[in-house]
Amino acid sequence: MSVSATPYATEVRTRVRVKHLQEMKHEGRKWSMLTAYDYTTASIFDEAAIPVLLVGDSAANLVYGYDTTVPVAVEELLPLVRGVVRGAEHALVVADLPFGSYEASPAQAFETAAKFMKAGAGAVKLEGGEDYAEHIALLSRAGIPVMAHIGFTPQRVNSLSGFRVQGRGDDAETLVHDAIAVAEAGAFAVVMEMVPAEVAAQITAKLTIPTVGIGAGRDCDAQVLVWQDMAGMTTGRTAKFVRRFAELGKDLGQAARDYARDVEHGAFPAPEHAY
Repeated sequence: MSVSATPYATEVRTRVRVKHLQEMKHEGRKWSMLTAYDYTTASIFDEAAIPVLLVGDSAANLVYGYDTTVPVAVEELLPLVRGVVRGAEHALVVADLPFGSYEASPAQAFETAAKFMKAGAGAVKLEGGEDYAEHIALLSRAGIPVMAHIGFTPQRVNSLSGFRVQGRGDDAETLVHDAIAVAEAGAFAVVMEMVPAEVAAQITAKLTIPTVGIGAGRDCDAQVLVWQDMAGMTTGRTAKFVRRFAELGKDLGQAARDYARDVEHGAFPAPEHAY
């Protein structure tokens, strides 16, 4: 039985590999990525044929309730990776390397990445451009696929310059240089966060590896969103680049209220729910 180079878009599906994403780039076909932090959500997204699932360090905020991504530890993310891997029969699972787990040296990056690969991840992601080219190169030589992340990098930019667009004006050249550097170091894809659309389009045209946009315009090869933002699970102010494709937070809240009401009034469980 033959299988298409893009298995997630066919009736016959197989495990998504890095090569499939690169083939999509060459064919000019876009693909999607969502975060996932547990087995159930990963199973749903896998069934929906989302080709890439990211166990992001955004779990710091959305799973553990930290104010930023900085406090989350490798030991807190590893169980989430294991759960997502079990739920993702087809999707490529990418694991974020959290703050403090890779910056010191390429060797430190390898030790951390190896833990995530042993947990079942198919690739890892790290923040940084040319300064982390040696880290990416070592991981790539060791057979660990690396997704780079440039532009707004929450682990460090958040505390240095705040939540703002990166790569405007004279900084655009630096961003282009970073993108080329991580690609040449061996990254199989690069996330560009909060980057001017015209700069992201320029980078996408220059690179032979896929670009993944989040607040970087429509010309990127792929797009990623935090799933709770995408599905309307988060509250309060959201970034300009977020589109809510559902309002699950409201639906879940209403379901909980309906359940509590029926229990209190004796309407649940009804006779048909008893053995």
